[in-house]
Amino acid sequence: MVSLREVLIGVLKGYTGEALNGSSILTSSPDETLFTVVSIGQVRDQRIVDTGLVVRCDGETIVIEHDANDKPLVEALEQAGIPRTQIILAYQGESAPKSAA
Repeated sequence: MVSLREVLIGVLKGYTGEALNGSSILTSSPDETLFTVVSIGQVRDQRIVDTGLVVRCDGETIVIEHDANDKPLVEALEQAGIPRTQIILAYQGESAPKSAA
């Protein structure tokens, strides 16, 4: 059986890769409870660095702390079979457990 964390990582990888003027990479804490998708690129003569996603895996709950994507992560997670009841949109004010960090 695939764990919640494994599904989350698989979905997050869909937000990474090469783009027209840069790339996006998935990073995680050593214990794989905190994940970010960081984009680095060049627009004309300006270097752009952005963290488009910040997500925590807290037991059997996914806490989305920040999402700046056209396709919201919550939609991709639901499409991957994660019930909405296991997803907290902290960036929209939904109550989330405190981070251990």
